[in-house]
Parts: sequence; C-alpha cells; structure tokens
Amino acid sequence: MTLEIRQVGEPVLRQRARPLSMEEIRSSAIQHLIAQMRDAMRQAPGVGLAAPQIGQSLQLAVIEDREEYLEGIDPSILQERERATVPFHVIINPRLSISEGTSAVFFEGCLSLTHFAALVPRATAVRVECLNELGEPQIIQARGWYARILQHEIDHLNGMLYIDRMLSRSFMSLDNLTKHWADKSRRHLQTELDLPELGPPAA
Repeated sequence: MTLEIRQVGEPVLRQRARPLSMEEIRSSAIQHLIAQMRDAMRQAPGVGLAAPQIGQSLQLAVIEDREEYLEGIDPSILQERERATVPFHVIINPRLSISEGTSAVFFEGCLSLTHFAALVPRATAVRVECLNELGEPQIIQARGWYARILQHEIDHLNGMLYIDRMLSRSFMSLDNLTKHWADKSRRHLQTELDLPELGPPAA
C-alpha cells in the first residue's frame, strides 16, 4: 500500500512529534513503517521523508540522496551546494546542534508543499545525535546539502516547514523556478527579488 504524503494545512504537520521508545523502535509495526516510508520517499521521489508527512506524529525520518538524483546536475552546482550521495538511513528521536556559525541560502522544496520552492537559509554544518532503525545510538556530522536535508527533516519532527524559514519573496512554483530563476546568480536573485544580502556561496 502506497502511503499518502500529507500536504500543508494538515494539523499533524504542525505538531511536535513524540519520541519512540526502544520497544516501539524494534517492533514489527515500526520496522514495517520504515520500509513503507523508504518506498514512498523513493516513489515521490525525494531525499527525505518524516513520519508526520505520512500522518504519524513520531520522531522518525528516513533519508537518502541517490546517485541518480545527481545525474545531469552541473558539477559546479554540486560543488557549490556541497552535495554528494547519501546512503539510505533512519533517524529516530534526533537532537540537532549547529557545528559552525556559517549559513548558506539555496532553493528548497518539500513533498508536503508539492510544486513550490523558496530560498531557505540553513546552517552549513550540523551534528545530530539520534537512534538508528535498530535503536542504536548514532552521531552524524554533516556538511552542505546533507546538513540541509537533516535540518529540513528534523524541522518536520518539530512541527515546522521550510516556509517558516524561507525568504518569503522568493516563494514560487517549481515551473517558474525552472523557467526564470534556476540558472541565475545570487546577485541577480538578490536584485530582482529584492532580497537581503545572500552572502557568498558555501565554501
């Protein structure tokens, strides 16, 4: 059965999700849910999916940035975003802290706001303490696009969406992003959209 990805306006997307107990994590129900979320994320397709997005108010998310998603993207863009493949994994009951004071601004979308995107400032490096799908403690040190994915998914677990952090004048349809803005420089975006200083690209 394909899971329904809930869209903005659903109350569950604005609730702080509850932590999972060790007994729950190891249960067949949660293991089955993880498999369903993995399949739903891949089918969408997306690079992350949090349990609230499929109507479950649980501190659980799945993440994967596959090689095929990077194909056809200009290498200079991948370098600017510090984006590389990320193997499939699960984060449960995560605690996020910022590793560096620097931030980067890039366009971001969401499976719960289909067909839209906006520029979102995010920390360039984070540390996440969490449990994996077996309930084992994990520490994740992430930079660049992977750090952005983690921040996006953990926001979902705290009842937040990227529209709460976006530069509101940059909110647009994905079609118009592709048509008018995808190849534009930071300076052009800043000038034409009357945005605050976007700063230099991430190092």
